[in-house]
Amino acid sequence: MAETKKKKRPHWTQQRGPAAPGLWLYGHHAVEAALKNTKRKLKRLVLTERAAEALGKGLVGRVKHEIVDADAVSRLLPPGAVHQGVALECAPLPQGDVSDIAPAADGKRRIVLVLDQISDPQNTGAILRSAAAFDVSAVIVQDRHSPPESGALAKAASGALDTVPYITVVNIARTLKELSEQGFWRVALAGDGEQTLKEALSSGDIALVLGSEGSGIRRLVRENCDVGAFVPIEQQMESLNVSNAAAVALYECRRG
Repeated sequence: MAETKKKKRPHWTQQRGPAAPGLWLYGHHAVEAALKNTKRKLKRLVLTERAAEALGKGLVGRVKHEIVDADAVSRLLPPGAVHQGVALECAPLPQGDVSDIAPAADGKRRIVLVLDQISDPQNTGAILRSAAAFDVSAVIVQDRHSPPESGALAKAASGALDTVPYITVVNIARTLKELSEQGFWRVALAGDGEQTLKEALSSGDIALVLGSEGSGIRRLVRENCDVGAFVPIEQQMESLNVSNAAAVALYECRRG
């Protein structure tokens, strides 16, 4: 009987394995911000030639890196990750504290965002992006019911995760008391607020509290705010997406 050789499976039909372990950031803006962040401990950069040209030699040279094709980058990441040809393995950012919030510069009002049980990384990432655009001093979340630091969160934040302090706390209500002691006027943004946001703002530092789109701000958290406020919108629309509401509210806080 003639001996037969088993055919090799073609490379292009091989199934993709699981994503590599560790914290991987991906996408041009997220990786660029992480490479520029001196607080970020970098491990390995994997990218295509085109991505390396876009980032530039100065940033790419900051960490051990390898040039690969786009498929090789995809194999390091979760399915569907839009990586734009670049992935960075790194350590999580050092944990900050409410006491670390920087003093106001040039007499400018400090604004802090407090997110109560907003668990969707896309919403939180979009809020971080708005926070960077409006020079927010910190975004504070609870250690439970909030998205952990991840590639998906960093990609949605478009680099803001490495530019805006992302502070995780155990108890939001207790944190609001600490913020009050630091001189922050605490405003709960809710559809049933007593005043418009413009009316509710003080002339000093602001802690703006936002709740989840489903249950809103929890009772104990609301009780530790100085005032409830709403963003006026037309009656044909019941409410705004929480990330859109955050952007509108931050604009009002900066304008006021």
